[in-house]
Amino acid sequence: RMRAVILLLLLSAGNAGAEPEPRRRLSCVRCCGPSEQPVSIISQRNPRMSGDPAYSLPKIQPTIDITILKGEKGEMGEKGYPGAAGKAGERGLRGLSGRKGQKGQAGPQGHSCKQLFAGFSVGRRKPLHSSDYFQHVTFDTEFVNLYQHFNMFSGKFFCYVPGVYYFSLNVHTWNFKETYVHLMRNQQPVAILYAQPSDRSIMQSQSLMLELREGDEVWVRMFKRERENAIYSEESDVYVIFNGHLIKPALE
Repeated sequence: RMRAVILLLLLSAGNAGAEPEPRRRLSCVRCCGPSEQPVSIISQRNPRMSGDPAYSLPKIQPTIDITILKGEKGEMGEKGYPGAAGKAGERGLRGLSGRKGQKGQAGPQGHSCKQLFAGFSVGRRKPLHSSDYFQHVTFDTEFVNLYQHFNMFSGKFFCYVPGVYYFSLNVHTWNFKETYVHLMRNQQPVAILYAQPSDRSIMQSQSLMLELREGDEVWVRMFKRERENAIYSEESDVYVIFNGHLIKPALE
């Protein structure tokens, strides 16, 4: 041991006179990845990197004033093309009842509730034969004639109340003679009552409904003579009857 101590003293004395060599600067070279370094080495190098809460740095979040960065509002772009129509959805649930609305304004004045009537029933007690021209059939017996709308002198019903009317005509034919009668509206025949000649007389009838305007006339005429054309009646009984009445007035 003494020898070793003496040797160290001699070496120290020899190097004291010599100039010290410049210290070589070492560079740190990573030899492993960050994830591969042992935790103990990282902790020894820097305690702040050990994850100790005492050495953790506060998180810093930058605050940016958005109003400074926001630009001016741009112009509205052009309207795009409409998309394809979607499928119809399912029907929704029924909603709640709404609030009661306000009272509306009064409506226009309605039609008068006045009842309108028109009707007649007349008969003929005398027989009638046709002539060379159309024969106007008149009546001599009045059963019903409301408001005298049927003129007994002319044998025509005059329409004062426009609307839909029902008319019927009943006659008794004559043996071996033809019966040919027209039911007329103004100057236009609208229905025919006809019976062929026969050795037996019969009751023949015709009926129809007509829509009349105010001023229209409905009456009966016999066809002009081409062969024996007649209707039968007698004083004791009424064989020829003409009826008509209003079914529905035409409200304007």
